[in-house]
Amino acid sequence: MRLAIGTLAALLFVGLALPASAADHWVASWATSPAAYFVYNPPRPPAPPPQPGSPPNFAPATIQPDQGFPFPTANQNQATDQTIRSLVKPDLWGRQMRFRFSNVFGDKPLTIAAATVGLQDYSGNVVKGTMVKLRFAGQPSITIPPGEERWSDGADLGFVRAPDDAAVQGRNLAVSYAVGGQSGHMTYHAAANQTSYITAPGSGDHTDDMDVFAYEYTTTSWFFLDAVDVMAPDGTVVIAAFGDSITDGTHTTLNENDRWMNDLSRRLHNAYGNRVSIVNEAIGGNRVVPPAAANGTAGPPATVRLDRDVLGLSGLTHVIWLEGINDLGGRQSPDAIIAGYKDVVGRLHAKGIKVYGATLTSALGMDNPAEGWFVGRVATGDNGPGPDAGRKVLNNFIRTGGLFDGVEDFDTATLDPATGNMKAEYVPNSQMTQLPWDYLHPNHAGYLAMAGAVDLAPFRPQ
Repeated sequence: MRLAIGTLAALLFVGLALPASAADHWVASWATSPAAYFVYNPPRPPAPPPQPGSPPNFAPATIQPDQGFPFPTANQNQATDQTIRSLVKPDLWGRQMRFRFSNVFGDKPLTIAAATVGLQDYSGNVVKGTMVKLRFAGQPSITIPPGEERWSDGADLGFVRAPDDAAVQGRNLAVSYAVGGQSGHMTYHAAANQTSYITAPGSGDHTDDMDVFAYEYTTTSWFFLDAVDVMAPDGTVVIAAFGDSITDGTHTTLNENDRWMNDLSRRLHNAYGNRVSIVNEAIGGNRVVPPAAANGTAGPPATVRLDRDVLGLSGLTHVIWLEGINDLGGRQSPDAIIAGYKDVVGRLHAKGIKVYGATLTSALGMDNPAEGWFVGRVATGDNGPGPDAGRKVLNNFIRTGGLFDGVEDFDTATLDPATGNMKAEYVPNSQMTQLPWDYLHPNHAGYLAMAGAVDLAPFRPQ
């Protein structure tokens, strides 16, 4: 008996997998929302100085490197025989994980010729001994038809010793996948706020590379990869943070994972350990209801993308939804947005999902007119009040309309009542100094305040 116990301990120590419990099931651990297919637009060059000797006029800063180098024929062939290494941060760890690849905005079959996953070391390097090959229905490659998504088989990540393994908490996975031939339209999420890596066109399969040297180019978008699941016990709480740029992470710190939902994740895990997972299904610029720009990086509106992006999550139990300001900015009426709220919440409730409405934060804008939002935005919309007045109508409905299972009062957490704008300490953005203070997106401190306003009790695992 002593030998058997010692042998079992040794197996656990080196990371050999034990069978999953019959009650275990797939739950979402990381996700992003496909928004469009990639279209290359050259960076704006600096404007020439108005007269000789004058200081140059710089173009607004961007955190996206020039994608014309990794994808020189982006608007014709897109990715071509090259490898992408996407970095993603699981919210819940486990030995068994699977990975979903999307061709929902594709115009031709997408071939993933090979794929691997490993623990990120630094930059695009992978920790020695953690690389695992992915398979698809037992095969090393897969071709995904246009408009569809495909899961990998479950992969045994032997370097994860337990869901609460301190060695992986807060770390990133490096998911590498080689595109065979020409991809056609590249399904992507534009604003990842995370650096990933790309090899040169025609360079082939570098999925097994432990170092980053073949990955000559970087991107702050996620291409093709849109979900990671983990095998977890029955009763695990899965929360989707649903919405627009304020949830997607505009003005957060590149590569730091300091969106409000990341900060809330830390609170949830401190309270409930590995019995809860929260994932991000927001898109910058997204709206509640149509219309939406065709193939815009803001993606389809919430009423259209709900089934795929939210109800398509494994093990979903709760949603926190913050959205509506872009509808108001597009001159949509509060009544139309409220109708969209009712449609989405009704569909979630029909599936047994609890929905928490988040109040919209201040929208007075960078020049702080009565109904501002930003320079050039009119004071009143065609269908009703302008953005900030309309925001107050929506917030009153969220707080008092009885539609939601609860309210996350992000407005109160960030508002300066004396000015009606965001508190001054939440305004200077945390991303790039060349970007203007827009008085719409909170900074790192503001996102912390939003996360701190959430009552954790409704998300307690039963």
